[in-house]
Amino acid sequence: MNYKEQTEERCCENPCIDIRGGNNVCLNCGLVFEVHLVENERRAYSNEEIEKRKQTEPRWRDFGSRTVLSTSKMDYKGNYLNAEKKTLFLRLSKIQNSLISGVERNFWEAKPKMKQIVSKLNIPEYIHEIAWKIYTIAAKKKLTMGRSIDGFITASIYVAIRMHEFPKVLEEISDAAMINRKIVIHALSLLVRGILPELNITYKPISAKQLIFKFGNELGLSMDIQKNALKFLSNSLKKGLTSIGKDPKGLAASAIYLAAKSTEEKKTQTELAEIAKITEVTLRTRIKEIRDRIGLNL
Repeated sequence: MNYKEQTEERCCENPCIDIRGGNNVCLNCGLVFEVHLVENERRAYSNEEIEKRKQTEPRWRDFGSRTVLSTSKMDYKGNYLNAEKKTLFLRLSKIQNSLISGVERNFWEAKPKMKQIVSKLNIPEYIHEIAWKIYTIAAKKKLTMGRSIDGFITASIYVAIRMHEFPKVLEEISDAAMINRKIVIHALSLLVRGILPELNITYKPISAKQLIFKFGNELGLSMDIQKNALKFLSNSLKKGLTSIGKDPKGLAASAIYLAAKSTEEKKTQTELAEIAKITEVTLRTRIKEIRDRIGLNL
């Protein structure tokens, strides 16, 4: 008895087999019979065919040509080309490259890099789409010419993250992209001045209050401590503590330290400095400022 007969025996009394997500599935009981692989593109002419085949057909890029002529010595079957065909395809490859614009070449390099960073940080698809839209406009306006493509990719992702208040800081994104933070900040300033007003996007830097819950969750602190830290920070700001020119990560980490110090969940200054990616000197300075404003004796 083969595998298909065995699965049919375990299926329901009224099997209804159809392709769903690339698999042959019974719609009545949900039993998966076999994987349905499609190696070549399949055309769809109706809404029903589009809905049925959209998960099983190869997806093309949304820019550039579909076929790229290689300058290698072999064809797609792995057979070596003779001298005449090699010369022909080399000339065709040069002609094709001459017809591709600089913006398309930029996209061919930038798209895989952005996808890799987004995948590494586990960023949702809707944020990825907005980041790519911001980057494409920046590339078409030639803001990337003579500048770091990686910097603009990272800056575009960070702007999209800040639009949706996704809990990621700039250091996390620059580390994932393996690029210097100063390069990202320079690209970010160009996007804020030249691209975001055109898209009616308001850029809001991450606040210390948002970082309190981010750092608290990463440290495994209870919600009571996180709320007390938020209360300490809010009271100190109301009593005159200014946040202008101060890193919000330092304010958030110092408020958490003061809230957790007198509890069983207290954390060391070294732990907080590492998770907030700041120095212990900065952390101690912010702790003293908040303590003096709210009058804590800890």
